[in-house]
Amino acid sequence: MSDAYVVGDPDGMSPLLVTLRDAIARELHAQVALRGERIELADVPEVSYQVTMQVERTLRAWRPARRADSDGIENRHS
Repeated sequence: MSDAYVVGDPDGMSPLLVTLRDAIARELHAQVALRGERIELADVPEVSYQVTMQVERTLRAWRPARRADSDGIENRHS
């Protein structure tokens, strides 16, 4: 069973994937707005670069939510 079902995410995605999906959507929205509602084929490498940079920033900042039951287990065995 994946973590997505453990945390009850209806999309079937883990919390990290949900965070990445949202970051990618925000960056794509910004890129489309910046380019006049249209991404030309010649712009795809730059858009891909910007999306990749957003993913990197998101991964660096992302901290998984700690579940209460795992905290209790960790504290008992520490």
